[in-house]
Amino acid sequence: MAIDDIYTAGIASGWKVHDASTFRDDQQFEADVAIIGSGAGGGTTAEILSQAGLKVLILEEGPLKTSASFKDMDESRAYADLYQEAAGRASSDGAVSIFQGRAVGGTTVVNWTSSFRTPTETLKHWGAAHGVKGMSPDEMAPWFAQMEERLGVAPWGQAPNANNAALKRGCDKLGWEVHVIPRNVRGCWNSGYCGYGCPVNAKQSMLVSTIPSALRNGAELVHHLRVQKLNFSGGKVASLDGLALDAECLQPGGARVTVRARHYVLAGGAINNPALLLRSGAPDPHQRLGKRTCIHPVNMTVAQMPERVDGFYGAPQSIASDEFQWKHDTTQQPGFKLEVPPLYPSLTSAIFGAHGRTLVEDMSQLPYTQAVLALLRDGFHPDSPGGTVRIDSNGMPLLDYDFSDYLWRGFKLAYLRMAEAQFAAGAKRVMPAHLDGRWSDSWAQAQAQIEALPYKKFRTAIFTAHLMGGCAMGEDAQQSVADSFGRHHQVENLTINDGSLFPTSIGANPQLSIYGMAAKNANALADALGRARAAA
Repeated sequence: MAIDDIYTAGIASGWKVHDASTFRDDQQFEADVAIIGSGAGGGTTAEILSQAGLKVLILEEGPLKTSASFKDMDESRAYADLYQEAAGRASSDGAVSIFQGRAVGGTTVVNWTSSFRTPTETLKHWGAAHGVKGMSPDEMAPWFAQMEERLGVAPWGQAPNANNAALKRGCDKLGWEVHVIPRNVRGCWNSGYCGYGCPVNAKQSMLVSTIPSALRNGAELVHHLRVQKLNFSGGKVASLDGLALDAECLQPGGARVTVRARHYVLAGGAINNPALLLRSGAPDPHQRLGKRTCIHPVNMTVAQMPERVDGFYGAPQSIASDEFQWKHDTTQQPGFKLEVPPLYPSLTSAIFGAHGRTLVEDMSQLPYTQAVLALLRDGFHPDSPGGTVRIDSNGMPLLDYDFSDYLWRGFKLAYLRMAEAQFAAGAKRVMPAHLDGRWSDSWAQAQAQIEALPYKKFRTAIFTAHLMGGCAMGEDAQQSVADSFGRHHQVENLTINDGSLFPTSIGANPQLSIYGMAAKNANALADALGRARAAA
């Protein structure tokens, strides 16, 4: 069945879409609102502001890739085209691998579709510990419901693939909490290649939902554009400077772009937003920029099952467990959520962390391999304050992130519980993703190995795909960068509207948390800008 390329038809009908890599001369743009970033926060904001009749300009550093680009479902192509630094982004010392999207639609184009409301416990913690107002569970419920309806979010209705079914089987046998994951899909073909870009437009990413809607409403999109600097004057952003990138989004293409707008929205993510503000010399009287940049540190265990798993097929994530998230004491180690990653060949080889004959032997068993991951909570305990974003001598972002004994204890407990679940599900053998990890043939053997592992950077394999904070929100300007609606405390016409506002991690995959909050904030901004325009 042929799948229409939304953008080919849209551009032919008059959508204003510019590829900055084709610019031969310097360019200038003007708008009511300039939005920097087109992911969950930027896409949601663009749709709502354009619906309000505002002239919206969306600026995206990455390329415009569409369903026509995704039909090969090729892993190497996807990493090069759709991920920050070709999926090579990492913490400043290289100890944490970071998977973050960079394309029109941002990370929503390549995520695995898991869509959870912000946990009640997290929202309550933000109010009590970080002075966030207007985001109680009752206040956020209608915004989550609105975005769930908008993006087709619902519990996955098909049977889980064997990779996810193993997690459910293990949890059920052990009496642990387990649930079906809601996914933002419509008409999903259950192919499993969500991480490469959806070839059938089933995933309701910003690429196929809010951005086309905004363009139909008259918004303008410029991609292949790196926003280099915001220019401040009189307590406002006066303009921004951008660099057109080459076709591969690697180097400046030569043209410079100037944008002037009444209002500016940052939605470039928890690493890029603070870096841009730092690079621009933004007001930061209390040194809060880049602080409390939280992640979900992830560790994994892999198992070999007696039956075929084929973890590269089927919905990547459809089963999860919160057994160890909120129910148990977290004063000694963080809580964590158990999920399953898809087992794409390149990704799996990285998880194994081996080489030579060992890697060949492990990868030969890929069809029988199953994996479980743990998303550790970050930012809820004094010994887990998140990391810090800074910029290097060229103005490029760096994330400094360290691990306390509190977090190391969390990784050990997560290894133990994941291995226990896999053996309960019938695994023949299990191995922690750790440089010193070895296959264990029994739960008792695995337990002894995990207890004895050295918990150190570069030996423990740690990943993250969830970046939060760095521009934390709150009503106290001495403790936060923006207020509870994302309005910058010191800059009158600047709003931040994505996950960089979160003062802690979420404790669940964050995309629906961003959608709901961004919808709330964008509606408030539309009202404020409408009133200002009427008064003028």
